[in-house]
Amino acid sequence: MLPVAQSIQLAYDPAITPSGGGLPGLFVLRQVIGSVNLFCLIAVVGALAVSAGVWAWGHHSGGHQAEANGKKGVLVSAGAALLLGAANGVVSFFSSLGAQV
Repeated sequence: MLPVAQSIQLAYDPAITPSGGGLPGLFVLRQVIGSVNLFCLIAVVGALAVSAGVWAWGHHSGGHQAEANGKKGVLVSAGAALLLGAANGVVSFFSSLGAQV
């Protein structure tokens, strides 16, 4: 057993933190990612509208499978919209949580 004064450092801390101005093109990358997020939100609105239409059509025509698929599509679209809207918050939360480790 080692004495307290002779402890061995088992892990190395590289002391690397995210930096905002390290690479060129960071502003352009943020714009591209923001545009992709907007495109995905617009696609989710379309998917939600189509799924709601399938749900209504299945309900009124007696098609139980179509009604179930419409409900599933509405839930998936709503979940996707939730995750796309909360993307910055989710990443920020887990990044700060990871910094505490």
